[in-house]
Amino acid sequence: MPFDAQGAPSVGTAGPSGSSLGRPLALWLFGVAAMIWIMVALGGATRLTGSGLSIMEWAPLSGTLPPLSDAEWQRLYDLYRTIPQYALVNAGFGIEGFKQIFWLEWAHRLWGRLIGLAYALPLLWFWVRGRIPAGYKLPLLGLLLLGGLQGAVGWFMVASGFESDRAAVSPYRLVIHLGLALVLYGAVLWTALGLWRPTPEALPGSGALRRHVQATLGLLILAMLAGGFVAGMRAGFDYNTFPLMDGRLVPEGYAALSPAWRNLAENIAAVQFNHRALASLALLAAGGAAAAAWRRLPAGPARRACLALGAAALLQYALGVATLLLVVPVSLGTLHQAMAVLVLTATLVALHALRGAGRPA
Repeated sequence: MPFDAQGAPSVGTAGPSGSSLGRPLALWLFGVAAMIWIMVALGGATRLTGSGLSIMEWAPLSGTLPPLSDAEWQRLYDLYRTIPQYALVNAGFGIEGFKQIFWLEWAHRLWGRLIGLAYALPLLWFWVRGRIPAGYKLPLLGLLLLGGLQGAVGWFMVASGFESDRAAVSPYRLVIHLGLALVLYGAVLWTALGLWRPTPEALPGSGALRRHVQATLGLLILAMLAGGFVAGMRAGFDYNTFPLMDGRLVPEGYAALSPAWRNLAENIAAVQFNHRALASLALLAAGGAAAAAWRRLPAGPARRACLALGAAALLQYALGVATLLLVVPVSLGTLHQAMAVLVLTATLVALHALRGAGRPA
């Protein structure tokens, strides 16, 4: 498979020009990425409302349709009443209460199916028509397989919530599901960016800034995964003060569990502190990248992308603080998860725009 100097598949020039082949695919992939973004937000709303365990069957085809009779509603409700979440959280809320949580989870799963169709059918059309540039067929197939894996991992996560000692899904499986969603989103977006702008802008002397943005991406990913543990542990409902936690910079009991690694995922105090610390470092890194771009880069896509990264990170940080202080209302919690994808988007766009860092003008 041909790749350019920055590791992206090269666009073939035989037949129609690479640009004429790449732009339609890029627009399609940008649309798919937007759908994945919405899926991440729906996942946050599903988690915050406790809706994720309302459908106890994995039926990729038959599950597309909602219950169409009272008997089917009753069957699904009876299934739900067999799991711990019903007894511990929703006992006695009746079939109307069950319908409220069911519809959100059903919409979440339906949207995932629609993403699959929105990816697979155009891919088949582009493939048959010979509209896929050289070097992109295997990556595009890989993205299709990754999307299918994400669906299976989603069910793997949900199934953990049916265990006898749980009223929610496993935080570890939730983070795996979230992490894979972010990988899928990032891969689709990066591929689309490569098709949209295959030739990098020459930015001599900006190699250090590109490395800075790469470090920012690493910190952002760690902060988002730490946020997944916050969500899985419902840690955002504790220590609702900022910047201190119960009057301390590092909360009491930060290292209470043994062995020590368990604190990273099972200790509410440590989980929330880690998310705060990583988010703060990511904000500082993003702000530094924006400041460096303002000083060193000429006006153009790379400079605008770095400035957008700094602004997005600041907005997300402020939203995170507001969500914490207001004790995680569903609307703000969902927006906070969606905004995290905006920061990831801004980081990847900035990194892609800096591909030409160090190249001669």
